[in-house]
Parts: sequence; C-alpha cells; structure tokens
Amino acid sequence: MNLSPRPLPDTSPATSGQSPHGPPRTRGPRLAGADVSASIAVFLIALPLSLGIALATGAPLQAGLVAAAVGGLVAGRLGGSVLQVSGPAAGLTVVTAELIQHYGWRTTCAITVLAGAAQLALGFLRVARSALAVSPAIVHGMLAGIGVTIALAQLHIVLGGTPESSVLANLESLPGQLARVHPAALATSALTLLVLLGWSRLPGGLGRIARPVPAALAAVAAATAFASLAGLRLPRVDLPSWSSHALPHLPEGPVLGLLAAVLTITLVASVESLLSAVAVDKLATARTEPRVHIPRADLDRELRGQGLANMVSGALGGLPVTGVAVRSSANVRAGAVSRNSTVLHGVWIVLAALVLVPVLDLIPLAALAALVMAVGVQMVSINHIRTVTRHREVAVYAVTAAGVILLGVLEGVGLGIATAVAVALHRLSRTRITHEEDTGGRHHVRVRGQLTFLAVPRLSRVLHLVPRGADALVELDGSFMDHAAYESLQDWQNSHRSQGGTAEISARSGGRIAEPARAVLSCCRPWTAWRNHHCDRTDKGRPPAEAPVATAAGGTEATGAGRTPEAARSGRQLASGISAFQRDTAPRVREELARLAREGQRPTQLFLTCADSRLVTSMITSSGPGDLFVVRNVGNLVPPPGAEGGDDSVAAAIDYAVDVLEVQSVTVCGHSDCGAVQALLNAPPAGGSSPLERWLRHGLPSLVRAKGAEGPRPRLAGREPADAAELLSLSNVVQQLEHLRRHESVAKRLAEGRIALHGMYFHVGEAQAYLLSGEEPVFSVVAPGEREGVHA
Repeated sequence: MNLSPRPLPDTSPATSGQSPHGPPRTRGPRLAGADVSASIAVFLIALPLSLGIALATGAPLQAGLVAAAVGGLVAGRLGGSVLQVSGPAAGLTVVTAELIQHYGWRTTCAITVLAGAAQLALGFLRVARSALAVSPAIVHGMLAGIGVTIALAQLHIVLGGTPESSVLANLESLPGQLARVHPAALATSALTLLVLLGWSRLPGGLGRIARPVPAALAAVAAATAFASLAGLRLPRVDLPSWSSHALPHLPEGPVLGLLAAVLTITLVASVESLLSAVAVDKLATARTEPRVHIPRADLDRELRGQGLANMVSGALGGLPVTGVAVRSSANVRAGAVSRNSTVLHGVWIVLAALVLVPVLDLIPLAALAALVMAVGVQMVSINHIRTVTRHREVAVYAVTAAGVILLGVLEGVGLGIATAVAVALHRLSRTRITHEEDTGGRHHVRVRGQLTFLAVPRLSRVLHLVPRGADALVELDGSFMDHAAYESLQDWQNSHRSQGGTAEISARSGGRIAEPARAVLSCCRPWTAWRNHHCDRTDKGRPPAEAPVATAAGGTEATGAGRTPEAARSGRQLASGISAFQRDTAPRVREELARLAREGQRPTQLFLTCADSRLVTSMITSSGPGDLFVVRNVGNLVPPPGAEGGDDSVAAAIDYAVDVLEVQSVTVCGHSDCGAVQALLNAPPAGGSSPLERWLRHGLPSLVRAKGAEGPRPRLAGREPADAAELLSLSNVVQQLEHLRRHESVAKRLAEGRIALHGMYFHVGEAQAYLLSGEEPVFSVVAPGEREGVHA
C-alpha cells in the first residue's frame, strides 16, 4: 500500500491555459526566462564535474566536455524526459576506466558508439520499462560499489599520488601514500572539500548571496584561486588543441571481451538513465513553482535519445553519456519549464570549451579529484541502506556492492541478481505449516507464508495427519498461492470429503474460500480472499442462528430471537474482517497512522464520488490513509449554491477541503450501472415527496445536458456511450463540475490558479478508469502504467 500522496497534475486554467479538466494546450516554441537561468545553473555544475569525471576515468579531459555538450544537445532534444540532464556520469567511471586500461581510449570510443546503437535498438523494441524491474537493492548496491571504487582511486590524487588499477591495489598502497603526502595537493583538496561541504551552510546575508552559485563551481574556483595566488606547483588541467583530439577507430580485441564491454556500458547507462528519468518525474510533480504542466517521461523515447547521444559522443571522442541525477535535480529546482534548459546548457558547454580554455587550464587536478571523491562518497547513500534494510534486502545490496568493488560492475550486478533470486526463493520456501486438534475434535492446519510448489511436499505430509472422517479447517495466512499448491490442496479436500470428513479452507481475512459445497467447484479462489463475500458462510453442522458473533468488547454474542440467519452471518463477517485487519494490516499501518494522528490530515485531493459499494476509492486511486478527502453521496451530486432543497453537508465538505485543508485538486467521479442514474432515467423526480426524490432533483440538469441542450454530448474516447445510462453518467460528471465551479471557495481558488478540477468515469464491469480531457467533453482511457490521472 502506497502511503505517499502523489497529487494530480496541475491543469488549472489560470496556470496552463486550458479547461479545468483537460490537458495543457501545446505551447509554441519560445524560450522562457526560467529555462535560461536554469541552464546557466546546470552548466556551472556540469563544467567542473565533466572535467573531474574525465580525470577519474583516465580519458582526455576534453572527452568530458564533449559528452556534456552532446548529452545536452542530443539527449536533451531527442530524449523522452523533458527536464532530465544527460552527460558523463560517475556511475560509468569505473567501467570506462577499465575499458581504457584494457583497450585504449580510441577503442573505448568505438565501444561507446556500439553501446549507443544497442540502446537505440532496445528503445525501438520498447523494453525500457522492463529495465525498471531490476531490484532497487541491486541498483543501489551497484552505485555504492562504484562510489567506493571512485573515492579510493581519487583519494590517491588528493594526497598527491597516482591511483592504482584496482580497489585492492589502492588499499594496499594507501599506507605508503599516506607516508609521502604532497602538502600542496592535500591543502588544495582540503580547501575544495571544505567549500563544497560548507557552501550551503553559509549564514546570514552572505549565505543568501552565495547560494545561487553551485557549490561544485565555488569549490573548484576557490581551490584554483588559492593555488594560483599561493604559487603552488601542482598538476593542472591541460586541454590540448581540438585539432589533436582523438577520435574512435575500429575496435580491436577479443570479440567476447568487446561484446561484454558493450553490454556493460549498455546496461549501466540504460538503467541509470531510466531510474533518473523516473526520479525527475517525481521531483517535477512535487514542485509547486513554477506551476507548469510537465509531461511524464516517455521511457522508450528516452532510451532512444540516450542511444543516439552515446553514438554521437563516442564518434566525437567523448565519454559515455547517461542521465545524471545531480544535474537533473538541479535543473528542476532551478525552475526549468521545458527541454530548452537542457539544450542551452549544452550550448554553454560548447562555448566554454572553445572560449574558456585558458581559464580551465588553471584548475588543479587535485581540486577535481576532491570533487569527484566527494561524489563517490555520496553514492553510498545512507537513505538507500535504510530502505534496503527495511525491505530485508541487505544481502542483495551488500553482495552487489562487494562484487562491483572486487570483480567489476557487470560481475557485481550478476551476483546481485543471483542473490536477489536466491532470497526470493528462500522467502517462498519459508512456509510454516502446523497441525493441531482442538478440544472439540476439529483439526486445524495452519499455513503461514507463501504457498508454492516448494512447500507442496510438506503440505501433503501435514494434511495426511488429519484422520479420515474428521472435521478439518485449513487456514491460509499468505498473499500468494501458485497453481501446484492450489491443485494439491483441492485434491486433498475432495479426497477427504469423499471419505466422510469435512474440509474447509479459509483465507487471511477469516472468510472461507472453499466451502464443502454440493458442487465440486467453488465460486471462490484462495488467492482472491477479498471475494469471500460471494461464498456461502453457513457453518456445516452448526445452525447459523446459533453461531457466535464477536462483539466490540472482544466477547461473543449469541444470535437471539429476531436475528435472521443472514443478519447473523453479516455480524460474523464484520467481526471477522475487523479481526483480520487487527492481525494483518494494523501492524503495517500503525506507524503511519500514528504519524497522521500527530500531524493531522493533509490530503492534497478532494475526491467526490458515488456511495455505490462497488466503488472502492482507495483501490482505484492507489491511495492510502491521509491521501484523499472523500465525499460520497447517492449519484455523486454537487448541489449548486442556493439550490432549492440543497444539502449543506456537501457544500460544507467542499468548503472545508478547499479553505481549511487547502487541497490542490477536486475530482468528481461517476461510474457505470449507477442506481441514481437509472432512477433519473426511469422516473425523473417531480414533486419530491421523499428525501431520495428531493435529492435526485439536483441531477435534473444532467438530463438536460445528456440531451445535448448544453453543448456537445459527452463521450468516451474511441466510442460513443453504450446506452442512455452511460451517456447520463458521463453527462452527470460534466454537469457536477459546472456546479462545483459555482461554489465561492472553488471559484476563488480557480481564479488564483491554486486548484484544478478533474472529471473521472469508472466502468465497474471492465475495471477501467477514464479521465475527462481536452476542450471537448471526451473521457480518455487511462492505460496501465500511465502516470497521468488519479494517483495517491
């Protein structure tokens, strides 16, 4: 269950120039001031980092500038993520350094071209999302291993020495390096690290003036000024003439080794770019200023853009290119509103490479080494370690990191994948199966954990402990059962019943999922416990009216006179569901609910929908506690202000959500097969003799809209409404949005651009959601995997 609210994309008319329930209009190509300022901020970060990463790989320093420029100009223009910034990344430093040592720089450039071609092919095969299936523990472990490798190598340069070819060699030579520290290099590096770590902590007015300058640029500039003014004799950046810049040639070396190199570059660059693109989407969605709609990343297009960028970078003698989280997050925070920011940053890199060469040649290599060492240390993230610990994947993280450090990136990732598979199989096989007999002679078989083919032999042994003809209950306390386990359980159940015994199977919720029914097949399945309400819950051998019902106080209540069997079963179902919540769900959500209890509710969305029992808002919006402020009524109606027979409860909820909770969006959700809609169609209320009829009078304007009297009739994208009821349900959503706009609190927020309105239609039978989009009243389908729409 996702407990982190994810607000709906802001599409309010005051901010995007569109209808309150439609996507943003396509803007003409113009350069926004926010993009210019953001591009400068990203350029100032990218320039020193690109040189530092080139230094760490052992490549020509110009290669870092080439990769940064190509990442901005090619990947920035052609990629699928609007705000992602690409260029040379620390995640590929170790891989590239190994390739340069084995094959030389020009062959490494050719490998980069081939890796880009592989990325381009994968993008056309549309496999980008499958790369996100890699366990985050493997990705974090890979980055941590790379970070440790980078930090140890650069530490030697910080101390004034030269790094060795491997981590173990760097560790072995470190004591000797410490014994012969170069004071000038150490002082320059220390100053770089001091400025880098303390820049954001500068107090008062000085801090406010200094913070717009990136810390990386300030650190390198301070170290350069210090080294120049002090007259320190240190190795410095040496950018040769572009006329002598090395370009790739045909790769030379063993074919299998070259293929492994191409595969490694492709894998690491692709996964890092796609994960960075997803992270940029989250940052852009959470951003409150500027309030501009940023499209979600097209990951397949992003992969194709990265492939083209690597082909161009390699062909021009540049480092491999990938999406870079640090520069991308800086781009988002700086207020970029389009891909023009990324492209412009590439332009600035080109100009710097052509114009600022004399300035760049003043930078001490020790300052760049200290900068890259700090980046390497940051790649070992404490937050990542806490996350994998919480999800019990420390072994996967540790094995991946150790493998990357000791063996290499590809080998480490392979070991991580193998460990993740082993951990998954271990968890699936850790199923506890027990058998006991209660005082009444009933046999209980309890299964704790996932029931898969691995546990079938143990399950069979325990089930055969149940004597013939005995009453038996099998309790399943897992969230998964595979086909082999299901068949085994069903075969035993049928066999036990044929021998005169009773066999019941209950799910985690306490309800039965395989009754001793007259038919062999049951309507329920063990893996869909939430469907238990479809089953007959009559206890065999016990009249329903005599079955005990748990009370709120924890005791039991006999079903006395006047209690029907249906009422008794309903009471048991309610108590069983509550008991299952206390046992299974409460321990998982208690911490989050305690936080909400302390901090109060802070929902970002008001969700107004029908009271129909089939509409489970938390399920269809993937929301959790505290995410949605939900208002439900018959027919999802919003009485306009001052309407005759109006219901102040709806208006009060709207005012409370908008003025007090300050929600950012309001969604009106209708659904198929709505009883209120059917009542409006069959017998439109006239006199209003009953409360229900008086309430349904607020739906009469929807009838008028459905007839086309208030503009074009609403429809679903790709097809017309199936019948009059579906047409009226769609029209009702559009009409209630109009009523919603008349409320003073909503109208005020719309005028200020602080709220967005959304229309939604949910087809119950198809389990399909539609969102109101465009200038016309058209409901577009929400496809699986889309990020636009109603999410928590």
